[in-house]
Amino acid sequence: MNDQAERLRARLKEEDNRNHQFKTIAVVSGKGGVGKTNFSLNFSISLSKTGYRVLLFDLDIGMGNVEILMGRSAKYSIADFLELDIPLNNIISEGPYGLNYIGGGTGLSHIVKLDDEQISRFTGELAQLIQNYDYIIFDMGAGITEESAKFILSVQEIAVITTPEPTSITDAYSVMKHIHLLDHKIPFQLVINRSEGEREGQETYKRISAVTSRFLGRDADLLGIIPDDRTIQQAVKRQIPFIIYHENSAASKAIRSMTEKVGGRPAGEYHTSQFISKLKKFLFNRG
Repeated sequence: MNDQAERLRARLKEEDNRNHQFKTIAVVSGKGGVGKTNFSLNFSISLSKTGYRVLLFDLDIGMGNVEILMGRSAKYSIADFLELDIPLNNIISEGPYGLNYIGGGTGLSHIVKLDDEQISRFTGELAQLIQNYDYIIFDMGAGITEESAKFILSVQEIAVITTPEPTSITDAYSVMKHIHLLDHKIPFQLVINRSEGEREGQETYKRISAVTSRFLGRDADLLGIIPDDRTIQQAVKRQIPFIIYHENSAASKAIRSMTEKVGGRPAGEYHTSQFISKLKKFLFNRG
């Protein structure tokens, strides 16, 4: 009788896990140096500070920029999961305001060469891990590769970081086009960084939106505009996230505004089993 009750509890727990609702966001950019990781980190901290349970997953291959911007060094990285078989749960580090993060380390390139056994272990442990979170933020490397696309195509939303510079706009559109050709349904959220003002940010958004509408036949929503705020550079030099370094700066206010916008949207009918199923499909696809 006790065995039957135990099996029932286990089955109910498994069903709850599969039905856990959360939101996954991949942060991408067309080129490096546009503030992608800085956005990912400060946005994640802002969500955590608001009360959400957040996991920031550094998939910016081999760079470790998340840790650099925080002035911290994680004991383990995703490379240790792959090379030393350390459980995924054990490589999580804690950041400000309860933010959890997984560092990229210097061996993250190995994740693109997972064998079938590693894929099964990774997705299995990830499925258990994400039960603890409301948001999973993937900080991707600049541009799109065949391997990074597998993670990008598995998420619910994509935040595209750009600046008003013409080359940055062109590169951002190229990334959006690439993703659109692979999946035309994933929503794009544009973040205009280093804008000299609200007007320049809005004009940049309109330019990109007009191009995506004309050539891709789809809209790109504006998540927010981050002003060209000198406190960001000061925070980077001191290795302190700018939303902590100067919480009342214009850039920090912009991040909080985006947090409110994202937090105000429902997670929707997106469950653990759906995310893991999509991720496994793409990772197992060798083509």
